[in-house]
Amino acid sequence: MPSLSRQELETELKQLEGWTIQNGKLHREFKFPSFVEAFGFMSSLALVSEALGHHPEWFNVYNRVTIDLTTHDAGGITSKDMEWARRANQLE
Repeated sequence: MPSLSRQELETELKQLEGWTIQNGKLHREFKFPSFVEAFGFMSSLALVSEALGHHPEWFNVYNRVTIDLTTHDAGGITSKDMEWARRANQLE
């Protein structure tokens, strides 16, 4: 799967609330009222990750979940990353 061009990324980002590009990766931080809600969000996304066969780089501290997405095999951001991010936004 090829990585998206700069123009494709810009177009996709306009439709993907809260996400930016940082260090060549699709990036977002989610905040929740509690640790349990943040962890529940991650648990739900773990199922999405398995279904898509695509796994994030993520980090959790109390009520925050920080996510970075890239497709290592493609050397950049692909449509798989965009689909994963859309699913994360739906679960927020």
